[in-house]
Amino acid sequence: MMRKILVLLICLFCSISAQAASLINDTEIESVVQEIITPVVKAADISPSRMKIFIVNNDDFNAFVMSGEDIYIYTGLLTRITSPNALRAVVAHELGHMIGGHMAQMSAAMEAEMKRTMLIQALGIGLMVAGGNPSLGAGVMAGATSVARQSILSFSRDEERIADDMGLNLMVRAGMNPNGFLDVFKQMSDMTSHIESKVNPNSINHPLTAERLKNVRDRLASTEIKNKKFNDDSTDIIKKYAMVRAKLIGYLDNLGRVKTLYPYSDKSDAAIYARAIANMRGGNLDSALVGTKTLISRLPNNPYLYELLGDIEYSYGHYDDSVDAYEHALKLRPQAPQIETALAIVLAERNKNDDKARAIELCKRVILVDETPLAYWTLARAYGADDGRADWAMAEYYRMQKSSEKSREYAKRAKTRLQKNSPEYIKSDDILKQKK
Repeated sequence: MMRKILVLLICLFCSISAQAASLINDTEIESVVQEIITPVVKAADISPSRMKIFIVNNDDFNAFVMSGEDIYIYTGLLTRITSPNALRAVVAHELGHMIGGHMAQMSAAMEAEMKRTMLIQALGIGLMVAGGNPSLGAGVMAGATSVARQSILSFSRDEERIADDMGLNLMVRAGMNPNGFLDVFKQMSDMTSHIESKVNPNSINHPLTAERLKNVRDRLASTEIKNKKFNDDSTDIIKKYAMVRAKLIGYLDNLGRVKTLYPYSDKSDAAIYARAIANMRGGNLDSALVGTKTLISRLPNNPYLYELLGDIEYSYGHYDDSVDAYEHALKLRPQAPQIETALAIVLAERNKNDDKARAIELCKRVILVDETPLAYWTLARAYGADDGRADWAMAEYYRMQKSSEKSREYAKRAKTRLQKNSPEYIKSDDILKQKK
């Protein structure tokens, strides 16, 4: 029973696709990150309402922007970057790529280099066919690939320099302290200086960190910037970000490392949060409950602490207490898809009175706002095995998991059990019409 419950909790925190990067769906993390980066997003003339944040469950120190509105941030970056302003600087750099049109330019550059490589290789083949020195022809062909590679790497390094400069301009335009770039590059230098000292700077796609750090320092010392006043992060957002980092570390790291990073001597809110989550994951529910209730006594209006309390009570098998905790979380933070999904899971399991109807309502609301595989899985549970709509929900679940065969299998089954032309029948038919 305990293992089943822990699997559900982990699935709730991480929405995982077998054929794609693992993405973490979490209202607290996404909302705090959005609050942090909104100033530079606005400075880039992007409406925050159109911005979508994706948290990638990967330990790399990385982030990127797609289409100017989809921002992907790796957990390895969030757990290592210690200040909101440094995180803002990273996103500003990525937005700099978008403003500069670098993705399109890189595509064009690669296409041009490919054409040039093909022409040079054609020359090499010609030398061999014409009866010249075969080794000369082979050398020309090998050289073509090397020239193209060096050209692309050089182009990429130039784009990184431009993105640094544009990102710093976004920070200035947003009125946020551009020293965030210094913090990032200092941290990167600590991580990579021992490696970069042995690397040929022309063989990598980024400028050396030492160069980037110098460029930023030179910009910050310029008269256009050094005499300006900038906004620093508020105490409130610093605390929120500390809680987000603690949450990620608590969920993603093993208990031993969590206790090393957040020893029991550390009585801060973030430390108690990380330990409570790690203890819950480790099955030490009593310690998790004590820590969570301590935090709630300190921060009674924090909805995510009641979310954690709901997780713990569910792990105990205390369904009524779990439902109460999740409901309280939703009063404090309405329209939180992950909390709504968690509540729906418990209601479907408890199955009292109108529990399943409420679970169905919650899942449908989540699917409209933030479609996830787990929402469909929970919806199927709420419908029950005897309802053809459960087959449709599982077809949608497997569709999102990129499991075409299973999706089609459930869609076929749904069509045999559903009333023709019902919404779920039509959606099942749509799945079957999709190309395999």
